Amino acid sequence: MLQTLSRPLSRFVERWLPGPLILAIILTAIVSVMALTMTDIGVGDLILGWGDGLTGLLAFMTQVSLVLLLGFTLANTRPVHWLLVRVASVPRTPRQAYGFVTIIAGLGSLISFGLGLIVGGVISVEVARVARSRGVKLHYPLLVASAYSGFVVWHMGYSGSGPLNAATEGGAYSELPGGLVDITRTTFSTWNIIATVVTLVVIAGAMMLLAPKEHEYIVPAPDAVFDAVDAPADSAAPEAGRSRTPADRLEHLRLFTLALGVLLGAYLVLYFGKNGFDLTLDIVNWTFLALIMLLVGNASELAALIVRGGRTVGEVLLQYPLYAGIIGMMSVSGLVDVISEFFIDISTPGTLGLWTFLAAGLLNMFVPSGGGQFTVMAPLFAEPARALGVDQSVVIMAISYGDQWTNMIQPFWAIPLLAVAGLKVRDILGYTFITLLLSGLIFAGVLLIVGAG
Repeated sequence: MLQTLSRPLSRFVERWLPGPLILAIILTAIVSVMALTMTDIGVGDLILGWGDGLTGLLAFMTQVSLVLLLGFTLANTRPVHWLLVRVASVPRTPRQAYGFVTIIAGLGSLISFGLGLIVGGVISVEVARVARSRGVKLHYPLLVASAYSGFVVWHMGYSGSGPLNAATEGGAYSELPGGLVDITRTTFSTWNIIATVVTLVVIAGAMMLLAPKEHEYIVPAPDAVFDAVDAPADSAAPEAGRSRTPADRLEHLRLFTLALGVLLGAYLVLYFGKNGFDLTLDIVNWTFLALIMLLVGNASELAALIVRGGRTVGEVLLQYPLYAGIIGMMSVSGLVDVISEFFIDISTPGTLGLWTFLAAGLLNMFVPSGGGQFTVMAPLFAEPARALGVDQSVVIMAISYGDQWTNMIQPFWAIPLLAVAGLKVRDILGYTFITLLLSGLIFAGVLLIVGAG
């Protein structure tokens, strides 16, 4: 049944789905029409709201870009790359490979969404490489789709921006009913942990069931992708026949990167000792950077890794302002309020979580930013939750679930993973639509059960 669903979807998206940049422009046009027809804003004010919004996420864009760049760099340091290569030899059959990649990418995403995306790309390539050496045929688009499918749980884990925002002084819940919501009630709640495990198991099983039969057409991994993720060469090595200068020797000294790694590690120990489990995107980034400095060979090797990692953030840097502009239009026109109030009006105590989830999934198609979306939606749904007697943790996780859910058909976050894996968005979305259907049923069911309790 899953294969029957995925095949026509794959053919459809391959034929009709444009690239992420074109999609962002089309979504801008759709939101413009919705704002002009569903609110009383004028064209001039809407354009001003769009233009003013373009710069609205620059700080967050920098944080996200660092997550992706540092996640790529960490995954490609020699020790971590060596570990990933060894891990890639675990699956022995095609079905095992698809399920295995889903689980590994999912676990990485629970640690950090950036790490999950990059590890997903790297492990896809390495599993494909090992399979080729063993004479095992893998359908590479499904393998990469399996890696991206693991990303569907990212907001349930360590770097989930919604729960972190709700637990942080100065965040959205600082001025909302009930005040701050500790992550033990959201990320580390029993029901969220169970939902995470169930989702990963079900999605991994689905990817395994989508495996093509031996007689069916199988797309192999392109040769070029294997060269792109090989262990980095030392780009600053002196040319043949030329002796190293003092500057060359400094670039190749382990001391400097090691010292910076130790300093960053000391800062993190002192930070957590002072602030407890107050996790932010900045702290996630400095943790990555500390590990990179402790694991990388020298400054020259690090420079080579950073250059290669640049391709994972290029399109993100270009498209984030466009989505920030969409947020600007939705905010200045009141379109967010219109959409959210519709869902609030039809909610009961038992269904508020479900409708919040669906509203977040819809909004994520236009604003694929977990932190930005949570900032917009939390104030709209916190007061209805208080009035209906629903625990705020349900609303927080419902927004988080909706955000991660429609990422499976919103290709913005697939860009870094696909940059590593060497595929286009249209190659995988026919399969990730299956992930959307199955994970949506799980998320909706969990929220209905928790809401009823």
